[in-house]
Amino acid sequence: MKKLLAALIGSMALASAPVALSAEATKELKVAYDSDPVTLDIHEQLSGGILQLSHMTFDPLVRWTKDLGFEPRLAESWERVDENTMRFTLRKGVKFHSGNEFTSADVKFTFDRLKESQDFKAIFKPFSGINVIDDYTFELKTSEPYPLLLNTATYIFPLDSKFYSGKTEDGKDKGAILKHGNSFASENLSGTGPFTVADRRQGVRVEFERFDNYWDTESPGNVGKIVLTPIKENATRVSALLSGGVDFIAPVPPNDLDRIKRDRNSELVTMSGTRIILFHMNQERVEAFKNPKVRQAIAYAINQEGIAAKIMKGFATPAAQMSPAGYQGHNENLKPRFDVAKAKQLMKEAGYEDGFTITMMAPNNRYVNDDKIAQAAAAMLARINIKVDLKTLPKAQYWPEYDNRAADMMLIGWHADTEDSANFFEFLTFCPDSDSGSGQYNAGNYCNPEIDALVQKANVETDLDKRAAMLQEVEQRLYDDAAFVPLHWQDLAWAAKKGVNIAPVLNVMNFPYLGDLVVE
Repeated sequence: MKKLLAALIGSMALASAPVALSAEATKELKVAYDSDPVTLDIHEQLSGGILQLSHMTFDPLVRWTKDLGFEPRLAESWERVDENTMRFTLRKGVKFHSGNEFTSADVKFTFDRLKESQDFKAIFKPFSGINVIDDYTFELKTSEPYPLLLNTATYIFPLDSKFYSGKTEDGKDKGAILKHGNSFASENLSGTGPFTVADRRQGVRVEFERFDNYWDTESPGNVGKIVLTPIKENATRVSALLSGGVDFIAPVPPNDLDRIKRDRNSELVTMSGTRIILFHMNQERVEAFKNPKVRQAIAYAINQEGIAAKIMKGFATPAAQMSPAGYQGHNENLKPRFDVAKAKQLMKEAGYEDGFTITMMAPNNRYVNDDKIAQAAAAMLARINIKVDLKTLPKAQYWPEYDNRAADMMLIGWHADTEDSANFFEFLTFCPDSDSGSGQYNAGNYCNPEIDALVQKANVETDLDKRAAMLQEVEQRLYDDAAFVPLHWQDLAWAAKKGVNIAPVLNVMNFPYLGDLVVE
């Protein structure tokens, strides 16, 4: 946190000089994920798979550390010029896969493209522009003070502007972003990252080869080739590891954690994630939900620790708020409050001792054990005389229903794109406003303008201690008001063959830094 504070208030963060050449990259790694990247255009889709691809084949300006601080990558230093401006100095001598030299012109090309991307433009909305000073110096400018400038810079993976400029043989713009379409960028790639794409067969396999001219000679990584095979079925993916068919898999389903632990040739790595799973209570559909005592009763009736232990088999961290540990808004005072007697008393005080009937919807293939979580919550609510009519749907059918607020209680999971607390509030608890997009996923139609104003004040506060206090107060007020029902943060799990040292390259964002992977 001190490192983050220093960077944001203007001190310089410098990369240490390389002290040794990287290890000879001769090892081959066979990887099985639940899916492969749907495109090679890293601006076509904002998803975990695309970010994993980005860290393999490109480099960001700055990169997240394990403790959610920042480390220099293509930007070797940065400093705050004024409250709306951050100046970056780039590394010299970096080459793209094409052989083109990396300069500030590539950063500007990438920044302009991100502002046009359907999936990324919202993240870059606070930015008013980019000012190129010379080949290795540029400034990012915001329209008002913005404390998350470096958070956002982790999404800037500079593209090879010369490679992506001009026309194809059939006259198409090489830099065009086509959603779910065949474009030059969706099939061709030139980054600065540790791996190039050697061969790709969509849905079958992707082969990556080590980039001989990779700039990071300090990296310990010794993997020269990666073969990525998508295996959607959990059991099949786990079996592939245990049989020796692959060396590294993700994700590992909760039901197979013990199976991998028992295998003497495999190693399991788990950590608490940052994706919150929660229920919304729709106040426009149910009059009782407007009463804070009823909402509090529901919060007391739900046993988060029981769900985490029995349904998630320990593969979850019980939550009483949205902000996980490490986020500025995380309030250490907030704990799960399961107490059925207290819940019944609150229902009585609210005038609903005899209960009422509600509808509930949840997906059944989007989050880990999502349908079982909903079934458990429905049974828990029955203990305070709230009868639940539950319907679960495949995610493709669920999201239109969620957008239409089609049930009284609805389940959702959320990971903050900026790894920051404010992102949760802006989308999940802000008063819904279709014009601005605020509260776009607030299926409870909860609205507290005072809390929203506090978040907005925090969003222009660059003193991180003051900002953290504001966001922690937001979590406290939402907790007191029982604005929603937090369940847990979904844990992450990876597994590898012994000798594949995955732990140092893993993180809660779930994009392994495979360029630094060491295989014995």
